[in-house]
Amino acid sequence: MERNGDNCPICNGRGIVIIDTERAAPCKCMAQKKVQARFRNAKISREMLNCRFNQFSSRYYSKNLRDHFNGKTYYDNAATAFAAAQKFVRDVRENPHADGLILTGPVGSGKTFLACAIANALLEEGREVLFMVVPDLLDQIRATYDHANSYTEQDLMDTAREVGVLILDDLGAHNYTDWARNKLYSIINYRLNNALPTVITTNLDLAELEEYVGERTTSRIVQMCKIHRLVVETDIRITKRREKDSAH
Repeated sequence: MERNGDNCPICNGRGIVIIDTERAAPCKCMAQKKVQARFRNAKISREMLNCRFNQFSSRYYSKNLRDHFNGKTYYDNAATAFAAAQKFVRDVRENPHADGLILTGPVGSGKTFLACAIANALLEEGREVLFMVVPDLLDQIRATYDHANSYTEQDLMDTAREVGVLILDDLGAHNYTDWARNKLYSIINYRLNNALPTVITTNLDLAELEEYVGERTTSRIVQMCKIHRLVVETDIRITKRREKDSAH
């Protein structure tokens, strides 16, 4: 018989603890396993699990350089986006139909970090979250056309449409076919109509986004999401790698 928690010293893997001869209760290790299952179901990678609000650093954002889109300094943009990400978590906690959030800016500016911090904060509170990199989501939908798969296109589409909080990472400058555009539109439109919170990260501005994913999808994203920008002088990943290499 498969046991639920072989390493638990309290229940010895049974998943329950005996209170007396007539009563038993779930072991606390089972609650931990539910949390772990939520993180696995959310499709968050091991690296992304380390992205937390308290680890977000503003030192990568210049206090002197200004964003040509809104005239704010990179530092002020980052502070505003960080506050908006935290507010999104609070809003979802109070309202399952809270406004969404779109984080725009160049590659390596911290957009995915903040999206992951949102996901981790919500998952720890027991919220239902699906985190998907957009190209991976489209690839998984295509893969359902192989009859060997145990899940269908409808299964994946329904999950993305209906999950409590959907995070779409890297809605970028990919070669979107009409098929891909239609799938993204279907997901976004459903979530807009049902007021389901959605977080999107993209390295495109709104004009570019319209060019790649289409006018009707972009229009709905703008309607359902508040927009915030993150801008850096140098890709944060590159900066961190240089710092790590110089430390050795």
